[in-house]
Amino acid sequence: MYSAYSLLLTLVLLAWSPSILLRTLRSPRYREGWRERLGRYPEVLLARLQTAPPVWIHAVSVGEVGAASILANRWTARRPTLPLLVSTVTVTGREVAGRSLPRAAAVVYFPIDLPMVVHRALATVKPRLILLTETEIWPNFLRVCAASKVPVAIINGRLSERSFSRYRLVRPFIRRVLQCVDLFCMQTDADAERILALGASPERVHVVGNLKFDAAPHADVSALAEQWRRELQIEAQRPVLVAGSTHEGEEEIVLTAFRRLRDEFADLLLILAPRHPERVAQVETMVAAHGLAAVRRSALGQGSNGPKEVILVDTVGELSALYAVGSISFVGGSLIPRGGHNLLEPALHGRPVLFGPHMENFMEASAYFVERGAAIQVSDAADLATQLARLLRDPIARERMGQAAMTALAAHQGACERTMTLLERIVL
Repeated sequence: MYSAYSLLLTLVLLAWSPSILLRTLRSPRYREGWRERLGRYPEVLLARLQTAPPVWIHAVSVGEVGAASILANRWTARRPTLPLLVSTVTVTGREVAGRSLPRAAAVVYFPIDLPMVVHRALATVKPRLILLTETEIWPNFLRVCAASKVPVAIINGRLSERSFSRYRLVRPFIRRVLQCVDLFCMQTDADAERILALGASPERVHVVGNLKFDAAPHADVSALAEQWRRELQIEAQRPVLVAGSTHEGEEEIVLTAFRRLRDEFADLLLILAPRHPERVAQVETMVAAHGLAAVRRSALGQGSNGPKEVILVDTVGELSALYAVGSISFVGGSLIPRGGHNLLEPALHGRPVLFGPHMENFMEASAYFVERGAAIQVSDAADLATQLARLLRDPIARERMGQAAMTALAAHQGACERTMTLLERIVL
């Protein structure tokens, strides 16, 4: 099965090779990235790892980096001599990791999951422990780790019903792969049940909670909001809707609702953050088609002070802080079938949170917040506009929801400490 998997992965890479070659020729940065994906790291990076074998933390992209950074920063504060190597898959994930994990010895791209590449990467880095965030099951990587006696733990483990159904199709193979993992720190009972059903050893599976609940709230949310309002040139009392991590098909819905709301709330401002920054130009055209004045967030830093009804976020790593500016927040990936995105970031600032019907990737967390009056799940575009209008009319309801969000967060903290306790058994 491993040979079949490696062959299939090789065929996929060959099919992508023309596109890969074109991007490599156009971008020196992309070319350097591919060297790292092949397990070849710069000498300056390797020099930082010579003091002691590092703990290797892998987080695919921005969302996973957020969870990993909570654990990594607390763990290194407790054990400052513990060197960290961080890997990601995406460019944006790498950029965010560089900022949110300042104590990491290096941030690199994860190696392609082919035996020769994995052997090279592990032989070069010589990690003492590998932490894979959420649901990172790379068969060849895990197999080589096991053969090299490098312990592996999955942290903030999550397995959606969709992913579970796919893995179940190849359960005999996945069961063998999971035997290479020494520790599973799962978010919920449902996640634990799914990983057990796929063949994980029961004595290795623990339910610890969601690391993102342990994100430290800003000491003064009001001061943070004021700081960002100055940065974005937003008047102190102006109402703001922050729509974060939106996907294609959602911006049109949000903009339509926003236009309707401005009939009643003429000074309402929209901060719109597409999930993928490369789509900003496309969304900018969409905003103009609605007859709205838009400005890019990066232009505001250059002194742009013209009229604005929409601020388009074209920067990376700022959305979490921008939620503090909002009167109300909407979390994208949820009005279309994408499984939703992290609703804990706006909740961390004590802001009302709205999201659509497709929150499969955050089912337990979204249900928890709705039950406690900290969030509202809308059914469609019309419902979104109705609920937004109701909250904009009622500042007391907004305040009540924000307080409920903070309370809900506090009640579920502790995953970080529980995870570190389990990991300390592995790292001496």
